[in-house]
Amino acid sequence: MSSWTAVCRFADLTPERGVAALIGQTQVALFRTHDDALFALGNQDPFSGAWVLSRGIVGTRGSRPTVASPMHKQVFDLRTGECLDDHGVAVPVYDVRVREGTVEVNCA
Repeated sequence: MSSWTAVCRFADLTPERGVAALIGQTQVALFRTHDDALFALGNQDPFSGAWVLSRGIVGTRGSRPTVASPMHKQVFDLRTGECLDDHGVAVPVYDVRVREGTVEVNCA
């Protein structure tokens, strides 16, 4: 079942930066990349337990859009949530879309 929640205006997101949003009881890290693609991951760093992925450094590894955790610098694929430095570790990935200029996230 889909449960889309409006989070913010697309224009309010700065490219190559993340922001945190609380959707119900779920902390989500939203990212807008340089090409205006949107990604939504769980905000908790699985290595430290801190809720900080939205503050990570956005970049790429090869053709993969990524975010590096600000805690210990592990790199996560924004598309899959997979940690590229420690295979077998991942963060949740959520569907994200833009409707009429508003960013919506589905945490269902």
